[in-house]
Amino acid sequence: MKRIDVVGFGPGGYEYMTVQAIEAMKSADVIVGYTTYIDLIRNLFPDKNFLNTPMTREVERCRIALEEAMQGKQVALVSSGDSGIYGMAGIMLQVVQASGEDIPVRIIPGVTAASAGASMLGAPLMNDFAVISLSNLMVPLEQIMKRVECAAEGDFVICLYNPKSRKRKDYLEKAADIIMKFRKPETPVGIVRRAGRENSSCELTVLKDLKYAEVDMFTIVIIGNSMTYIRDGKLLTPRGYVLEEV
Repeated sequence: MKRIDVVGFGPGGYEYMTVQAIEAMKSADVIVGYTTYIDLIRNLFPDKNFLNTPMTREVERCRIALEEAMQGKQVALVSSGDSGIYGMAGIMLQVVQASGEDIPVRIIPGVTAASAGASMLGAPLMNDFAVISLSNLMVPLEQIMKRVECAAEGDFVICLYNPKSRKRKDYLEKAADIIMKFRKPETPVGIVRRAGRENSSCELTVLKDLKYAEVDMFTIVIIGNSMTYIRDGKLLTPRGYVLEEV
């Protein structure tokens, strides 16, 4: 019986992976993950045995990882981004706890889409910020929008994950309308597509025009607070440092 490593491998590019994440995948006998995520890393570890399941089969993936570990295999259960932020760490711990098995679980963090995307835009997350997923697969829409409202009222920079899908076409527009109750229409906004992956791109816009932006499930949206500004093509939220005149 060996350990289960729950690995956050970052946005997808090898250069975004931590040494710890790479070593965990190299040392694994089997790598388990969501099909799309396995496709991102398969060529990087060609000699490994991969097991994958489609979307919404998270519990099944964790049970597969547990079964493999109980057979004496070293297992890496992978998530993009950080395994403990919208990743597999929590459910893997729950599955092991529910099983009653004494199997060690190690959580390995990774670069999140928020931090990777922010680096492409400039420095928008330099002050307090909130990360909110607009996917209502696990959380009721009413609760999601309440969180958006509270973050907007608290003047947090807001980073939105999963802003739109084929079934959720207007959630981003609804969130923007709520935020505009507390912020100016000209509030700067950064949009990043496929952060840290091939063909990544980013653009700057303002809150009032956010509803016209092209976004999907591989996009993150960072909405500035009352202090955020755009200068020289960079999105920046000041931390509050006093700059002495030279």
